Amino acid sequence: MRISTSQLQQLTLFTTVLTGGGVGTMYYLLQKNFAESDYHRLALQKLEACSVAMESLGAPPLKVHNIHLTDRNNCINQRTAQIKIPVTGSETGGYLCTSSIRDLNTNRWSLKQAVLKLREGQTIDLLNPSPPTAAQNQATEYKKGLDTGHCH
Repeated sequence: MRISTSQLQQLTLFTTVLTGGGVGTMYYLLQKNFAESDYHRLALQKLEACSVAMESLGAPPLKVHNIHLTDRNNCINQRTAQIKIPVTGSETGGYLCTSSIRDLNTNRWSLKQAVLKLREGQTIDLLNPSPPTAAQNQATEYKKGLDTGHCH
């Protein structure tokens, strides 16, 4: 039995569309799981509660972007979650770098670290915020405290 070239082209096109749709659906579902997770929600609540950080971004409005799935700083397992959330305001943007731990008894996440790193190099510790001028002058001190290790 011979298969025509047009049939092969149709099969290739169908397979490509089906594969692309599957990859797109997986990407969407992964991003949705991140956005609905407690460790993600806790970090954003801490950011929104910090007037110094929100003012530095020029927020509101605050825009939260999708997590870069290939970033090696994003690491989640049963006990720990370390993620880097891209955020922007009307003036600038940056990354909300967080580290959370889960209590296995209560199954609740708690925020261990939350640091906003702005594009300009300024770093704001959301768990211990300083006034805007001190935050700008002491940016390197906050960087030292951020847990940049990999998942265990």
